[in-house]
Amino acid sequence: MTGTQREGRAVLVQVPRAVRIAAALTVLQGAAGIALAVALVVRVVQGVPSGNKILGAAGVLVLLFAGVIFAASLLWRGQHAARSPVIVTQLLLLGCAWYAYGPSGQQLIGSLAGFYCAAVLVLLFTRDARAWALGLTDEAD
Repeated sequence: MTGTQREGRAVLVQVPRAVRIAAALTVLQGAAGIALAVALVVRVVQGVPSGNKILGAAGVLVLLFAGVIFAASLLWRGQHAARSPVIVTQLLLLGCAWYAYGPSGQQLIGSLAGFYCAAVLVLLFTRDARAWALGLTDEAD
């Protein structure tokens, strides 16, 4: 829950269920990204050539997806400012899904990832989620 000030008293605003679900789904995406980084490190340990480049890519993935998990956890706790980074993450991953579907020829993976990102975006743009993001309440002014 998050508090707002209205006429000198604090009003508690409940985080909408759709926002919480979107945050949980985004945490799963972050965990999958970190799992990918771990898989890359395992490949380097197994002796894949050009291991330094792969380790660098794994390090970048860990940093990026740790930021995704951080933003999603802030969104879960009701921080309004965390909604924008989660939306940008979904848009970027939607582009990755398009690439998997089209140029990479992985239609199943690309379409599933695309639907997943679209579902998170829909959850973040529901009426309740938008009203919460704008700080609107049902109280009469």
